[in-house]
Amino acid sequence: MILILGGTGEARKLAEELVTREVRVVSSLAGRVARPRLPIGEVRLGGFGGVDGLAAWLRENDVKAVVDATHPFAERIGANAAEAAGRTGTPLLRLARPGWQPGPGDVWHWADDLADAARQLPGLGERVFLTTGRQGLPAFAHLHDLWFLIRCVDPPGPPLPRHHELILARGPYETDAERALLSRVDVLVTKDSGGTLTSAKLTAARELGKPVLVVRRPPRPAAETAGTVAEAVEWVLNR
Repeated sequence: MILILGGTGEARKLAEELVTREVRVVSSLAGRVARPRLPIGEVRLGGFGGVDGLAAWLRENDVKAVVDATHPFAERIGANAAEAAGRTGTPLLRLARPGWQPGPGDVWHWADDLADAARQLPGLGERVFLTTGRQGLPAFAHLHDLWFLIRCVDPPGPPLPRHHELILARGPYETDAERALLSRVDVLVTKDSGGTLTSAKLTAARELGKPVLVVRRPPRPAAETAGTVAEAVEWVLNR
């Protein structure tokens, strides 16, 4: 059995490719999204109970290899996967799509984390398009002088910025629609998620000359890494 720690488009594609090749796959989803897109094959929802729980699950289910295909900002599960795989001697691959890179015409500013992004924002504009996910919104809640257009998949809980408008939507997004939203703000804030599912906002920001505040990816434990689903498929088939 191959365990895929999923929740991303790459994880769903990997599961599909492996099931097509008659590899038994279990995709694990954290359950943080109310209506997640489910991959092909067996699916497990919810956490494992930390490193100890994940290590026990790997042993009990005779897992041959783990592919960590979680979101680039899913720090905790990535760290847990690395430690649990090390404890149990289970081969681990990190499937990590490349991050975004600025191109000609882009006006990008980089932040080390959400707190750093909040510190930089007042100098970049008064109206903000915030696309960093609902769990990070408390980092911006104290910025009472700014107005936020917030987009999330699921409704966020408090605390929220005092002045805001909330949009509930799930990608992929079209450039024309992103351009219309960005025309209402001064600056875009996003995480360096990479991929094409939500990259239309970057194209729209470039076309409109809007600055983008990009939150850098957090460090991950050292692990063998693949940048594409095809590379991950080859790695699994060679286990």
